[in-house]
Amino acid sequence: MEHEYFMRKALQEAQKALLSNEFPVGCVVVNDDRTIAAGSRMGTAGLSANELDHAEMVALRKIDELNQDIDPSGMTLYTTMEPCLMCFGAILIHGIGQVVYAYEDVMGGGTACALTEMPALYKNSKISIISNVLRKESLGLFKTFFSNPENRYWRNSPLADYTLAQQ
Repeated sequence: MEHEYFMRKALQEAQKALLSNEFPVGCVVVNDDRTIAAGSRMGTAGLSANELDHAEMVALRKIDELNQDIDPSGMTLYTTMEPCLMCFGAILIHGIGQVVYAYEDVMGGGTACALTEMPALYKNSKISIISNVLRKESLGLFKTFFSNPENRYWRNSPLADYTLAQQ
């Protein structure tokens, strides 16, 4: 139930993004049962996409801005879509202890990487990954996004096709 509670908060962040015609990814980072950072995807509305302001990256920057000595291994990052390779790498470098995501990224998800085969910076990461928490609710946001002809981000991509084919 705790995972669903915090995933609903991530879904609220994703809804904010969707209302701004942004890709509906939302993220919250939790420590000691309280949200310490949140972020929504930015930079996808319009003609050219910014590939740096992913919801997870926004939230991780906010953690850094807190300037507090918090053990990252006790943090859980909740996100409405499986982190991409860039975000997953940043999560590992930050030392976040757990990632919980709602919807799989069949086009760019990074959580299936074999960490034991990665360079030393990532190889020894101790991270727990939980998938499919409130997947249906997250899928609904992505279907809404990809069904809107005004949204051009990843239109006609394998992710869009996969999402729109889901029941």
